[in-house]
Amino acid sequence: MTILVPNYILTQDVLLADKAIAFDTTIQAIGTLKDLQHKFPTAKVMQLQKNSLLMPGLINAHVHVEFSANKNQLSYGDFLNWLYSVIENREELISGCDLTCMSQAIHSMLENGITTFGAISSHAMDLDACIQAKQNVVFFNELIGSQAGMADALFNDFLARLDASKAVKREGFTPAVAIHSPYSVHPILIQKALNIVKNEKLKLTAHFMESEAERNWLDSSSGDFKEFFQTLLKQDKSVSDAKEFLDYFDGYEALLTHAVKTNEEELQQIAKQKHTIIHCPISNRLLGNPTLDIKKLNEKNIRWIVATDGLSSNYKLDLFEEMKISLFMHSDAPLLQFAQQLIKGVTIHAAEALGLNTGEIKEGKNADMLVLDLDAKPNEELAIHLILHRYNISKVFINGKLEKGNE
Repeated sequence: MTILVPNYILTQDVLLADKAIAFDTTIQAIGTLKDLQHKFPTAKVMQLQKNSLLMPGLINAHVHVEFSANKNQLSYGDFLNWLYSVIENREELISGCDLTCMSQAIHSMLENGITTFGAISSHAMDLDACIQAKQNVVFFNELIGSQAGMADALFNDFLARLDASKAVKREGFTPAVAIHSPYSVHPILIQKALNIVKNEKLKLTAHFMESEAERNWLDSSSGDFKEFFQTLLKQDKSVSDAKEFLDYFDGYEALLTHAVKTNEEELQQIAKQKHTIIHCPISNRLLGNPTLDIKKLNEKNIRWIVATDGLSSNYKLDLFEEMKISLFMHSDAPLLQFAQQLIKGVTIHAAEALGLNTGEIKEGKNADMLVLDLDAKPNEELAIHLILHRYNISKVFINGKLEKGNE
């Protein structure tokens, strides 16, 4: 048992001052140091420096660790150009990111305060790196393939990867399923995967409505994707439309990434089914895609969270940076209220979407926590300052274990 004594504790409802926190793998109690020492007389006391702030660890629900080798190989500014560059450089990117490369990307997330991440795994090349990670990991085995003739082979490969992740036995590692997107996965494969998801109660995610190309292809088998599918896959028509895709998910809450080109009907269905939208502002900007209409999501009570996507469409895996970009992107949003929403979008709301017992400083929650070194006493605009100033992260605890910093 450890008693941590910061100057301030950021809870979901209020900023606490002059309180301490007792924890082992979970948070046992919050109170005065005197009361906690009386309750836990053998606990080790860790006194923190002036202006220290304890807050929940950050949760990056969507990241492609396998593509962490990219620096300048991929083309930005237009979604189709980027996609062609991914295909052209795919082998080089994959072969160029070994265990060390992926582990470095994961470590950079730890340095940036990310205590949990959702790994979107296309090939399971990142499995060992994720097993060795200090963070909690939701390992999303991704299913992709729109050609019916390849369905059996693709599904067997998916099953083998899923089984390998289910065989992992370590604290904080959770196997899960990703359906790549409505344009890239055949309905037969989707339905077979969803049977497993529902029977085994696995978490589920998918890319959805990321680009204008996707919108046009799903609506009318036209637009920029037409030549892409004809040339590379000999397909003249989309395998499904957006409504059919969403209908498959009915009755099971999923995490839908991007969703920047969703229409009114789709948003209503997303709201009704209680899906979560993952907001990746840097990725959307670099790939020439629109900005997510968060005002509309709020109006429909659709939960949204924030993630980095992978280094194939980002320059760093840093949720503080992601929040800052989003804060400036949405220039019409009320500043303080939006900053507070962003903080929740990388903590409690992300934990809820992933079904994890973390994301807030509260008794009974997992002890996933950060210590930030503020430069002054915080005020009512703390959420804004946390995003703007990128304070030093001096300690990181994951399941109660100190993974960064000194005792």
